[in-house]
Amino acid sequence: MTLLLGILSLAMLLLVVGTIFLRAEPASLARTATLAGPIAVGLVGVVFLLVGRVGFGGMLLSAAFAWYSSGRIRASKKKTPGKRSTVRTAALEMELDHDSGVLEGMVLAGRHEQKMLSAMSLKELKELYADLSGDQESRQLLETYLDGRFPVWREDADAHGSDGHGVAPGSGAMTKEEAYKILGLETGATAADIRKAHRRLMQRLHPDLGGTSFLAARINEAKDVLLTNHH
Repeated sequence: MTLLLGILSLAMLLLVVGTIFLRAEPASLARTATLAGPIAVGLVGVVFLLVGRVGFGGMLLSAAFAWYSSGRIRASKKKTPGKRSTVRTAALEMELDHDSGVLEGMVLAGRHEQKMLSAMSLKELKELYADLSGDQESRQLLETYLDGRFPVWREDADAHGSDGHGVAPGSGAMTKEEAYKILGLETGATAADIRKAHRRLMQRLHPDLGGTSFLAARINEAKDVLLTNHH
């Protein structure tokens, strides 16, 4: 009789859990699915407790708790969404993903206005490069993108174009808002956060490590702007 009651209790519990799964939203369902294993083991443990198998039931409950705890620990260690740095010039806006190092940009002015760089062919990018002959800051930013996507593009570049190793003067004093975007930080970040973001970006983009002088200079400038008179 006790065994029958245990089996009925287990069936009812499984029915309730199944109903919750069917009614859950996809996002919450994905989170809840990770609990299915520990719940199932725990329910079996409860049944064994009900039928008098205290030792085995207790062991299953302990295993279910350990399984659940390890899942929580793994979830807490999952990498948070990567931060992004934004660099803007008169003609381009570029974003750098801190984790992957991937650059993506958008044209802000000219015949290719509003186009994403990733959607443009090498021919179109070279046209854009030629159009930016009077905007050295934007041109060097585009060179950074081209070096990453088309490493041999310089072989066919305009012989009179920039060699990409100089650092163009800034378009004016960098604001704190721009500096935060370049370092991928929220307004009000601490000095420690600023130094950490600067170090992480320089490790990826320093010229000696395959990066570019232009971006390295902007990153250094952003750090200096934010740390000056920082409280």
